[in-house]
Amino acid sequence: MYAFQQFQRDFGRHLRDPRAAARPLGVPARRMALYHELLYNNLEGFLLACFPVTRQVLGTRHWPRLVRAFFREARCRTPYFREIPREFLDWLTASAGLKLPPWLRELAHYEWVELALDVMAVDTPPHVPAGDLLDGVPVLAPALMNLAYGWPVQRIGPDWRPRKPVATHLLVFRDAEARVQFVALNPVSARLVALLQAGATGRAACRAIAAELGHAQPDAVVAHGARVLEDLRALGAILGTQTCAN
Repeated sequence: MYAFQQFQRDFGRHLRDPRAAARPLGVPARRMALYHELLYNNLEGFLLACFPVTRQVLGTRHWPRLVRAFFREARCRTPYFREIPREFLDWLTASAGLKLPPWLRELAHYEWVELALDVMAVDTPPHVPAGDLLDGVPVLAPALMNLAYGWPVQRIGPDWRPRKPVATHLLVFRDAEARVQFVALNPVSARLVALLQAGATGRAACRAIAAELGHAQPDAVVAHGARVLEDLRALGAILGTQTCAN
């Protein structure tokens, strides 16, 4: 007797890889092929919404092959549809044998970040909007990532691909109007944000950077840092400073 659980396993194997796994007994080939395509199209739809540039740079031949490989090989750990892009990214990162451009995994991560911040559930912490960013502790937007890449991912597109790595720092955050914004940073400003994330005051962070750089004029670093902090506040990446209760 053909056990139901065995039927389910055979059904799933054939859906994932019709060429390698035989069709279950009693299932018409046409219906099985239709079901396979419906599932594939549904999966691809979730991925296209998150990775449009990745799809464009891979083209109409390589993109479907990549998605079908994900459909065939990946073992997702969550039942939530909105987590499919994250599962794809994890699979892409872990699959060392894929023949991909060296920058593609970072490009995919860069595209996924926008979705991740858009749906991130966070509360706005108490803060003083007009607080002193040097002597107070700056409060960063709660949905924020301070990212470092080996490739200029923000420039990659159908008309341009990088030939060599370029260290790239990006600050990505969701502003008060729920818009996800991307800001390019230099290594020093990225370090400044990292120190703020650790809870430093603006002045302490600037002086720490001056010491790390061995800068002869620490006050000049503080003055420049103050301008960077104000720029980040104007953009919405910094909300203000911590309240006394914090």
